[in-house]
Amino acid sequence: MANEPPFFETYKAIFQRSAVEKKKSTIVDAFEELEIPLIDLGHLNLGPFERQECIKKMARAAVEWGFFQIVNHGIPEELLTRLKQEQIKVFQQPFDKKSEDNFLNLSVQSYRWGNPLATCLRNLSWSEVLHISLNDISKMDEYNKLRKLGYQSELLQRELLADLELSSIEQIPSVSIFFHDLKRNGRWVSVKPNPETLVVNIGDFYQALSNGVYKSITHRVIANQECERYSAAYFYCPTYETVIESCSNPNLYRKFSFKEYREQIQKDVKLLGTK
Repeated sequence: MANEPPFFETYKAIFQRSAVEKKKSTIVDAFEELEIPLIDLGHLNLGPFERQECIKKMARAAVEWGFFQIVNHGIPEELLTRLKQEQIKVFQQPFDKKSEDNFLNLSVQSYRWGNPLATCLRNLSWSEVLHISLNDISKMDEYNKLRKLGYQSELLQRELLADLELSSIEQIPSVSIFFHDLKRNGRWVSVKPNPETLVVNIGDFYQALSNGVYKSITHRVIANQECERYSAAYFYCPTYETVIESCSNPNLYRKFSFKEYREQIQKDVKLLGTK
């Protein structure tokens, strides 16, 4: 299709090698279905006791899971519906247009797909991604405004094996919020989508600030053969000059700035396909 990136042409050797390795492999990930904690943010607006209990539940979820779902978050369902409609408009545009440097008047390389240095499917990002920084919001036309939009085409998903996962991700920012499999105690846990909730996950910064008490959990996406998958994420990050350091002693992590962290991430992704 004219709107699809040339994944199979570009990474033909990787797909062929992966198919052979898949037939030989007998390793199966430990997998289970569990419900991650559900937090009602409406309790924050009740009395002092209800507010403190809500905060305790979020803290406990950050310690035990690194993830939790939220309801009564204040974002109208109509707005989330419109967001998905705008995503569809964006990603259904011709690939040549999406690849232009000034696509939607965004910064260069805001539209991304694949990984030029990938050596296997596990470190190949085979979704399309549109990164939208806060600086780009004022440049946009009628399209909705969130930090990151992601899309996996139905065509591509049908071509891949049903149990093939996207490259695992350890989240970059301090907190991310999005619509979404995560790894807990060495086992993959399936998180069923709930249209009435958003999912919050603790990022690397909070793990460092809490000296490892809060968990930044690896998560992945499973290919779906039946339908297209869209996701939207909002990343809450500090300024480049912000220094991340825990007050605990001894400290498990050395102090670092957000700029230093981002530069290291970019190097790791370029060399390894993941961080």
